[in-house]
Amino acid sequence: MTREEKAQIIEELEKKFAAHAHFYLTDAGGLTVEQVNLFRRMCFKSGIEYGVYKNTLIRKALERRGGVDYSPLFKVLHGFSGVIFSKEAGNTPAKVIREFRKKLEGKPVLKAASIDSDFFIGDENLNTLAELKSKNELIGEIISLLQSPAKNVISALLSGEHKVAGLVKALETRGK
Repeated sequence: MTREEKAQIIEELEKKFAAHAHFYLTDAGGLTVEQVNLFRRMCFKSGIEYGVYKNTLIRKALERRGGVDYSPLFKVLHGFSGVIFSKEAGNTPAKVIREFRKKLEGKPVLKAASIDSDFFIGDENLNTLAELKSKNELIGEIISLLQSPAKNVISALLSGEHKVAGLVKALETRGK
């Protein structure tokens, strides 16, 4: 690979890191080409992108990104490294990895993940990441929690329609 090709890949990777709030570093060593392609297809169907890059190129692209110190991720950049990029939900790649592991035990291995500039290092974080709620899911839960008291009051008023009318009449006659 020539210097120009490496520089182009680093620039491309830097743009991808800038465009995606969430990315995962994985180790898919030991997978056949067919298995890697199957994993890529699963990622594509889930709206995420998977690519295999040289560790030095990943590191240089991360170093060029300003604003966040990615140095904690550098210690996992060895061996066979793949990068999963996700724009929307930070938990989607973890779910895809878990689903793929049902077909092939233990692979790919999660090296690290960056979710909105928070780092999760190590494969033991996979289940935690898969259970994370997306921003839209959290907003939906908050809205339903806020609506819940109003719904309870309305349902109580509707279920005791005659009782409320009787109470209002009793209060009205009392006031006279």
